[in-house]
Amino acid sequence: MPLEKVLIANRGEIALRILRACQSLGIKTVAVHSTVDRNLKHVGLADEAICIGPAPSAESYLNIPRIIAAAEISDAQAIHPGYGFLSERADFAEQVEKSGFVFIGPSPDVIRMMGDKVQAIRAMKAAGVPCVPGSGAPLGEDMAENMRIAREIGYPVLIKAAGGGGGRGMRDVRTEAHLANAIVMTKQEAKAAFGNDQVYMEKFLENPRHVEIQVLADGQGHAIYLADRDCSMQRRHQKVTEEAPAPGIPEDLRARIGKVCTDACLRIGYRGAGTFEFLYQDGQFYFIEMNTRIQVEHGISEMITGVDLVREQLLIAGGEQLSIRQEDIHVTGHAIECRINAEDPDTFLPCPGTVKRFEAPGGPGVRVDTHLYDGYQIPPNYDSMIGKIMVHAPDRGTAIARMQLALAETVIEGVKCNIPLQQRILADVGFQRGRQNIHYLEKRIAEQREKAATGK
Repeated sequence: MPLEKVLIANRGEIALRILRACQSLGIKTVAVHSTVDRNLKHVGLADEAICIGPAPSAESYLNIPRIIAAAEISDAQAIHPGYGFLSERADFAEQVEKSGFVFIGPSPDVIRMMGDKVQAIRAMKAAGVPCVPGSGAPLGEDMAENMRIAREIGYPVLIKAAGGGGGRGMRDVRTEAHLANAIVMTKQEAKAAFGNDQVYMEKFLENPRHVEIQVLADGQGHAIYLADRDCSMQRRHQKVTEEAPAPGIPEDLRARIGKVCTDACLRIGYRGAGTFEFLYQDGQFYFIEMNTRIQVEHGISEMITGVDLVREQLLIAGGEQLSIRQEDIHVTGHAIECRINAEDPDTFLPCPGTVKRFEAPGGPGVRVDTHLYDGYQIPPNYDSMIGKIMVHAPDRGTAIARMQLALAETVIEGVKCNIPLQQRILADVGFQRGRQNIHYLEKRIAEQREKAATGK
């Protein structure tokens, strides 16, 4: 049945984005919020609003019983998790469905499989998706065997938490002398962060790019891909600046890897929006993980394809088949996204506080997804991202120039933000020439700090 009322189990710009997509389809909305978020923009715009607890996430946005209770008392049909928080928690999706609601996303079994990196790699290998050479299974306690595996793969290697994500639970190892300690340390970190101490090993690629494929599947035998995105500009494994399509990927290779991803969706019975994340080096794609939710950077894929991904999520959750086929997808121009964080652009420390003045940029091809407004109090309890500036242009060079203008036009007073960092990225010659890789930004930041310290 088509959805009539959706509970939005998130906050900030993504909650506002979901609300607008619901409104475009005539779907009523329920906003849940913590005590410090009662003045969020989407809370005031929703048809209903329910406070689910105090500021700490564990007592509000991560509190499954309270979210389901809010759905029950509001008579919502479905729950949209957005990204972050509970969006990739299989136990949440399971409890939502057991309580009689629609979870707007894939099935709990698929979330569980793709959330365990070892299981995900096995599933992708079985589906013919190219993967990074690795152990293929969790590492055991036999260090001699672990060393044999590392030698077979070839140093440097990467020790990764099976239940990890968001760039956490990873440690690179360049010599055998450091392997045992790296495994022990990563297992301890994984247990503390994810409640799962299983780790696995894979080849550490020296200078790869981070390229991801956006997919949509209806769980009824249809799946499409919406080109790709380059998310290589990262700091501590966190994406900073993204663009679509990824520059320099041959069209025949893009089509082949896209087909591999959609075939994998059909094989595992995927439903909804999702993203296959790859490392790309020397003309080869290597699968690293699949995100079973809408991505922060989904907007730039929308800009180059004209497809509203959140709207499609809602229609699929309502039981509709994909109305779009692969031949309907045509990539037009180039899009860039800059994540805007309330943080010091040099130290990267979060900077919560009151936004005294906010002016969004405008002009042709400019899109701003944010929940900011004059007088908004940014709380210290959540992620520091406060918005996204996106631009679309006929080509990459024009998109870079357009983004530089958009950043220059943006006014955020009262709190520090990372716009100066984004401006340095857009002005960087290496970025302008498309030479970035996943280590590029951190190296440039380190170089700039050294110059500042030495005065050279």
